[in-house]
Amino acid sequence: MATIFTKIISGEIPSYKVAETEDFYAFLDINPNSKGHTLCIPKKEVDQLLDLDEATYNGLMQFSRRVGLALEKAVPCKRIGMTVIGLEVPHVHVHLIPLHSMEDARFSTKQKLEPEEFEAIAKKIASFL
Repeated sequence: MATIFTKIISGEIPSYKVAETEDFYAFLDINPNSKGHTLCIPKKEVDQLLDLDEATYNGLMQFSRRVGLALEKAVPCKRIGMTVIGLEVPHVHVHLIPLHSMEDARFSTKQKLEPEEFEAIAKKIASFL
């Protein structure tokens, strides 16, 4: 059965796309820790980060860096945090989170945004790619 992320990649479930290549996809987290919280995923459905082949692992990190640099330009913050936890969805995903304080990295407080805000943020990040 396809993961929710595979369904997002295929367009079966809508997303606020930030970037896409042949092998990777980046989109806004709809339950963000902070405004601009972005997920970067390989299009290949693999459960755990260390199960990725070396080329896909390195490619995901390069893609995430590129997206993170654009995110940093688009959303004012102290820094961009990166984490890979992977317990909620069995599909490798890198969280890129604009950090204003350590609270933004804790996954305990979530931001509520309107669809128009998500669309504007996704377009702004994409404009820096």
